[in-house]
Amino acid sequence: MDNDEKLNIPNLQILGQDTSPLFAGAKGEKGAGDLPTGLAHHPAFSQVFQKGKLTFGIMAPFMGYPSTPIPDTDTLFANAQKAEAAGFSALWVRDVPFYAPYFGDVGQGIDPSAFLGGLSLVTKKIALGSAGFILPERNPVHVAQIAASIDRLTDHRFLLGLVSGDRKNEYMAFGRDWKKRSEIFREGWKLTKPLLTKPDHPHFSGEYYNKLNGTLSLVPKPDPSCPVPLVAIGRCRQELSWIANEPDAWIWHGIGIDEDETSQVVAKLSDLNEDGNWHPFGYQNFVELLPDPDAPCRLYNRIYLRGGARSLAAFWKKQRQQGLSHVIVNLKPTDRPIDECLEDFNKYIFDQVNED
Repeated sequence: MDNDEKLNIPNLQILGQDTSPLFAGAKGEKGAGDLPTGLAHHPAFSQVFQKGKLTFGIMAPFMGYPSTPIPDTDTLFANAQKAEAAGFSALWVRDVPFYAPYFGDVGQGIDPSAFLGGLSLVTKKIALGSAGFILPERNPVHVAQIAASIDRLTDHRFLLGLVSGDRKNEYMAFGRDWKKRSEIFREGWKLTKPLLTKPDHPHFSGEYYNKLNGTLSLVPKPDPSCPVPLVAIGRCRQELSWIANEPDAWIWHGIGIDEDETSQVVAKLSDLNEDGNWHPFGYQNFVELLPDPDAPCRLYNRIYLRGGARSLAAFWKKQRQQGLSHVIVNLKPTDRPIDECLEDFNKYIFDQVNED
């Protein structure tokens, strides 16, 4: 296919992302520390984020569906099990309560909390992540309860990814002010985080969320020695200084970065970091995996990768060398059977990307 316009490349204006340079002047002089003890001992976090290594997650419905906005849900659990067997490190699910024709996609088309509960039963070791719960459209108490529950059911295989949301009509449906989504998200984060670290008798008073006076305690109680990781998905309408310090990891979604910019991102996050801990960086790629493993790889619009498995491996290896820690692969544009795609990742990509 020579005509780039025929590719189903996401519209960055729809995604509402800032494409201006954000990382100018990055030096990376501080260097990166290590993971805090709790995260280093968390099975999912330590499996997905390993210094010097690039791991791969796969976005639900864990297959390609290029010709429809609503995928087949009959194969969700079977695909999840196949992805785990193939060697992916994480399964990621999305939070899409409505079908909006303007966006033309509903993710897996199943409520993420219900789906995560099902995944906890049909998988064994693979990490499960939300990419992510739309915090301004949910109550943080419920989000914290879901996170603590899934993490317990899976013996600490859950990563709580949170987003601010990018669909204006959804905000209207939930009675939220689109113009205040940055503030609403940040306040929701301030409530969610302590509920997962100090769930007994919390106090909280805010403008957009609950008033807690210390008479209640969250159930189930999270394990204080192995806290649920909090991951920022996308910019969340926040400053980079917030991104570099508040979330345990950052996965940029909606727009990736040019192939020569990853080192700048990692350096900038290091420059802005204040706690001395390692806060890993990852991103999402829409991937059209071609049948010929040697088909040239090309990055379109900084998010859409098209090529054969060997070429993709070479691309991602360079990203790993620049400091990228995790890639969420979204196979939506791929028109090939999932079994073939998983075989290509196992045969040509996982090990080769991490070879020195």
